Amino acid sequence: MATRSKSSHRWLQEHFSDPYVKKAQAEGMRSRAAYKLEELVARDRLLKPGMVVVDLGAAPGGWSQWVRQELDRLDAKHPGRVVALDILEMPALAGVEFLHGDFREDAVLSNLETSLHGQPVDLVLSDMAPNKSGVDAVDQPRAMHLAELAMDFADRHLRIDGAFLIKLFQGVGFDEYVRELRRRYAKVVIRKPAASRKRSPEVYALAQGKLAQMK
Repeated sequence: MATRSKSSHRWLQEHFSDPYVKKAQAEGMRSRAAYKLEELVARDRLLKPGMVVVDLGAAPGGWSQWVRQELDRLDAKHPGRVVALDILEMPALAGVEFLHGDFREDAVLSNLETSLHGQPVDLVLSDMAPNKSGVDAVDQPRAMHLAELAMDFADRHLRIDGAFLIKLFQGVGFDEYVRELRRRYAKVVIRKPAASRKRSPEVYALAQGKLAQMK
C-alpha cells in the first residue's frame, strides 16, 4: 500500500508540475492531450476546411475541442463536422456531436454510422485506451483489440486518400498492426509527440493516403 501511495504521490507531483497541464488550464483546454494532437496535426497539415472528423475515445474532449477550434479558425463558413464517441460521459462542446457508448458494441457502431448520414470521413482520430489493470498480458491485448476496431471503422468509413491517426502501445501485436496499416495507406509514420510522457509506451501511428485497394 505504501508503494502505491508513493507512486500516486509522485504522479500527482509530476502532473501538477507538467508544463502541458499548466498550459491546458491557462488556455481552457480540457486536457493536455490537445497538445499531442496539435503537434501531430501541425507537422503534417492534416486539417483542411470543411472536413468531417471522427474522434474515437474522445472523453474528456481535449482532441475534439482542439479540432473544433482549428476547423473554425481555418474557415468559419465551412465548419465541417466533428463527431466524438466515448464509453465515458463527456460534457457538451459547442459544434461537436457526441455519441455516448462502448465502441466495442455493434449497436453503438451502428449509431455512429447512422449519424454520419452516409458522409465519407476525411480524418479518423483514435486516442482510445482500455482501463489499465497493470498486467501487460491483459492490457496489451485489450489495447490491440480497440486498435483493430478503429482500423475496421476507418476501412469502412474513411474516404479514399483520407488519414487515420491512432494511439498505440508498443508490445505484442504492435509490429503486425503497423504492417496492416502499410497495406492500407500510402504513407505510415510512427511519432511520439513532445507532450507524450517519456516513460509511457504510447506512440502515435499516422496513416495517410488511404488506398482504393489494399496492397
